[in-house]
Amino acid sequence: MILWLNGTFGAGKTTTAKELTARLPESRLFDTEQVGYMLWHVLGKPRDFQDFPPWRGLVVETARQVLDYVGGTLVVTQTVLNEEYWREIRTGLTEAGIPVRHYLLHTDHDTLVHRIETDTDPESAGARQWRLDHLADYGRALPWLRREATTIDTTTIPPSRVAELVLTELEMEPQSP
Repeated sequence: MILWLNGTFGAGKTTTAKELTARLPESRLFDTEQVGYMLWHVLGKPRDFQDFPPWRGLVVETARQVLDYVGGTLVVTQTVLNEEYWREIRTGLTEAGIPVRHYLLHTDHDTLVHRIETDTDPESAGARQWRLDHLADYGRALPWLRREATTIDTTTIPPSRVAELVLTELEMEPQSP
């Protein structure tokens, strides 16, 4: 199974994923950005590695192979704002027989800006402007994201509570691919 945590930068995906993998037996974090970094060496640096069709296919194939090898659950923290790209990934995972639970971690605009601007992680600080620049893209994607995913508002709750909500929702959801 894959638990896909979507949402813009600052919504709490990474911290929530750490909470989930600590609580969910046989779960692992699958950082799909690493697939994109690998492709940069071969294909160059695009505006966004998600624009590479091989990235989308390799995310599906890597997830399939990892799950075939170790089983369990992969927790993915990847912002996907292009609906066509999401559908391609989701279809590939479904065709591979991998159940996907898609969660949108949503936070209001002002809170997002505050979180991005006050993030002290050195890697995050370097991407601050890029993240701020992509908030409009997130706003445009929000209607389809709300249709495609279970939305959890992270504005006023800590990642530990978000993880509890995901796990509770997961227990209640029918388990079909």
